[in-house]
Amino acid sequence: MLSVTNLESGYGEMQVLWGIDLEVKEKSITVVLGPNGAGKSTTLKTIFGTLKPWSGKIEYIGEDITFLPPHKKVELGITFVPEGRHLFPNMTVKDNLYMGAYLKRAEERFEESLELVYSLFPRLKERESQKAGTLSGGEQQMLAIARALMTAPNLILMDEPSQGLAPKLVKEVFETILKLKDEGLTILLVEQNVFASLEISDYAYILHEGRIAFGGTVDEVKESEDVKKAYLGV
Repeated sequence: MLSVTNLESGYGEMQVLWGIDLEVKEKSITVVLGPNGAGKSTTLKTIFGTLKPWSGKIEYIGEDITFLPPHKKVELGITFVPEGRHLFPNMTVKDNLYMGAYLKRAEERFEESLELVYSLFPRLKERESQKAGTLSGGEQQMLAIARALMTAPNLILMDEPSQGLAPKLVKEVFETILKLKDEGLTILLVEQNVFASLEISDYAYILHEGRIAFGGTVDEVKESEDVKKAYLGV
């Protein structure tokens, strides 16, 4: 579904990504792991277009989308749940969800998407009239994922969805990501939580100093003691 070839990117004159190659297969969960500063978030931002690629190629369902702006990628069915949630805190839960359904395609599927969101996140239905800023950290993360679902996507990019959450809420977030896969969605996930993300993912890439150090199935990661010791600290 998504193919990234020789991708290079950075900030100003500082290069962060050096020839990244990765593939995301349809209806799978692919996780990108690595230490802080390895370039994980930069990878997602460059794929989504909030950070302009320096060089390389990004293909989505066979179409070259390398230099498309983010709103065009959303129109094609790609959405992004950024680190830090970025909700509208003074707007209600339901109004935040409405903000996700701004495309014509999403508007047409609004009721269907809302039904899916409320089935995945019953607590959001209970709190639909509550301001987003008054929700707990876990509920805010759920709302951020739910708002992304309102764009009626096929591919979801997620940046550190478990960051700052209590262990019980981390478990809920990862269970939700698995449910998204069951709904037929494809997920590219960036995570610091190595163990939890490997449990739900099909494929894994390990980033080290802006380069892909390893790529393969989750089983291959788990079976390689060298990979785990060298790059994951386990």
